[in-house]
Amino acid sequence: MSTGSSIILEIQYLPSIQYFSKLKRFEKVLIEQHEHYNKGSYRNRAHIASANGLERLSIPLVKGKNEQQPIRETKIAWYEPWAKRHWQAIHSAYGNAPFFDYYEDELRPYFMQQYTYLFDWNLELILKIHRLLELDSKLIFTETYHREVPDGIIDFRNSIAPRAKVNVPDPYFTEIPYAQVFMEKHGFLSGLSILDLLFCTGPEAISYL
Repeated sequence: MSTGSSIILEIQYLPSIQYFSKLKRFEKVLIEQHEHYNKGSYRNRAHIASANGLERLSIPLVKGKNEQQPIRETKIAWYEPWAKRHWQAIHSAYGNAPFFDYYEDELRPYFMQQYTYLFDWNLELILKIHRLLELDSKLIFTETYHREVPDGIIDFRNSIAPRAKVNVPDPYFTEIPYAQVFMEKHGFLSGLSILDLLFCTGPEAISYL
């Protein structure tokens, strides 16, 4: 773990392996809570590996100008049982993974609840996975929004995104291939949710971060 620097990240839904590598490497991780919702990001989507290849899980939001809305006020839409469908997709994709049964009871209950706000839902999942990985970094919330962060803090907000063109070089992370459920069919798929690594490698997941 790095001890000389802190990093700031935005909240994300079932974040990627790259995202969680920051939670391992840095002792202090600031979670941005004063930004506005950013459309087309991982704030309300995640990628998993299914039998058909990469599958996107998207959280529907209450209609409105989410792009201009404070992230803490962005509401989840519950006009359809999307959370149960997400869990069904996860179960279908990873039911045969070596460690799915090991973590299933730890994670399934979250998908049976209805959270009002996107930030709260994402945070609960991040904190749970943080515990499952036995990470010892300290997660704290920003007190105000800073376009330019103070010295000593690495700004990685909006740097891990679905669109490759907005991704920035990451000197702190190199993805290490591991055995995935459908690897023989699709090859190694990168940029997936931490769930893929967790279900496929179990307690060894931390060594890949």
